[in-house]
Amino acid sequence: MKNYSTFLLALLIALSALYSAQAEEPVHIGSQRELFIDTHILDVMEDTALALGRPVHKETVLTFDAPWEGRYCGYVSVLHDPEADLYRMYYRGIPTAGKDGSAGEVTCYAESTDGIHWEKPKLQLYEHNGSNLNNIVLADAAPYSHNFSPLLNTRPDAPADEKFLSVAGTQKSGLSIFASGDGIHWRMLHEGILHDGQFDSQNVLFWSALESCYVCYFRTWSGGDYEGYRWVSRCTSVDLITWSDAEVMTAGDAPPEHIYTNQTLPYCRAPHIYVALAARFMPGRRVVTEEQAKELGIESGYFKDCSDNVLMTSRGGNRYDRVFMEGFVRPGIGLENWTSRTNYTARGILPLSDREMSFYMQHNYGQPTAHLDRYTLRLDGFASLHSGYDGGTATTVPLLFEGDALHLNFSTSAAGSILVELLSEMGVPMPGYTAAECDELIGNEIDREVTWKGDADISSFAGVPMRLKFIMKDADLFALQFR
Repeated sequence: MKNYSTFLLALLIALSALYSAQAEEPVHIGSQRELFIDTHILDVMEDTALALGRPVHKETVLTFDAPWEGRYCGYVSVLHDPEADLYRMYYRGIPTAGKDGSAGEVTCYAESTDGIHWEKPKLQLYEHNGSNLNNIVLADAAPYSHNFSPLLNTRPDAPADEKFLSVAGTQKSGLSIFASGDGIHWRMLHEGILHDGQFDSQNVLFWSALESCYVCYFRTWSGGDYEGYRWVSRCTSVDLITWSDAEVMTAGDAPPEHIYTNQTLPYCRAPHIYVALAARFMPGRRVVTEEQAKELGIESGYFKDCSDNVLMTSRGGNRYDRVFMEGFVRPGIGLENWTSRTNYTARGILPLSDREMSFYMQHNYGQPTAHLDRYTLRLDGFASLHSGYDGGTATTVPLLFEGDALHLNFSTSAAGSILVELLSEMGVPMPGYTAAECDELIGNEIDREVTWKGDADISSFAGVPMRLKFIMKDADLFALQFR
């Protein structure tokens, strides 16, 4: 009987390889982690659907209360510096409303050893009102402190004095690139290199391992389907000097909306997937009355609109996937959360433990109580493949993988479960790897190996186009990885 099963298995693998030569190209995922954040590897879903993650509001991590900071602080960037084992934060400081790129704007800095408790060091670099005991890292450099947005330069063999880069500028000046070796002392690297954008928002830059180039995302007033909308364009460069023409991002069939800050960056656990926790701006959608605005201490009319944030993703090129039109984090209880330009997320997503990651969001913009709060998600938990209590199934497209075991990030209820079936490219269950032979997955785990009758080894299928079928009940599947 065992010899027959082995023969049947070998025959199915051979037939799958023969079928593959004539069928649609399978998706090569190798050993990279795949998130259920889009439909890239999904083929058929029956009584299952992609569900938006549920961020958890934690605490206020920073108040913008210094004289050089104030109610109009904005465009926050956070990053982890692994060499220093330090978390770094940068943001615009300006206590009064004014023209973009004004001389009163400064770039402020904070740091943390855990991403939760932040300090504003007295850097003694620039004077403010006769004292240099402040956390200012850039001043007297208009218009660049308007939207100075640093990043860790992950390009292979990047020079030590370019360990940190920043992009900054306005439409009038164009975007310029700054560099730093320590994240504190900055110098102009390339001036006025990009001019095809609005640039009056936070512009984001990163090195893409997926595309082997630098990618810059910035705000534009776009044409076509996005005519009259604040939207996003991008361009690329291999050397930070010569840049491609700007391309307007597309979003499939998603209806156009105003997107202000896009905050697009590679997800650290799956850098081939870019995640954007973007600010959705609703001009003229007013919740707060003039009388209520006065009670909140709002100046300059910053109460006539509202905003939240949305989840968009990309796998390179000029396309966003907008699977979800719903808000990722809804504005909180209280009118102070429903004013203009509040609820903007910071650039940066930090895995602070082996279970969860953090991101940060501005609250009470334009108010005396302006501050920054932390939110958490489980690792990979931006979205999930979800089934209800009655159960459902989902089958992937044909996949080419590397490795000898399948690992899942999932959660179930006490009554819920997940079973995994290994199918040929033609959809035939593989003997020994059927749902009936799969050891039931119950629980809530970031990394769980899948076994069939106690055996996890699937190395014989590596390099052969195979499908996965998930049989789920009251469960969420966040990610998979072959290792």
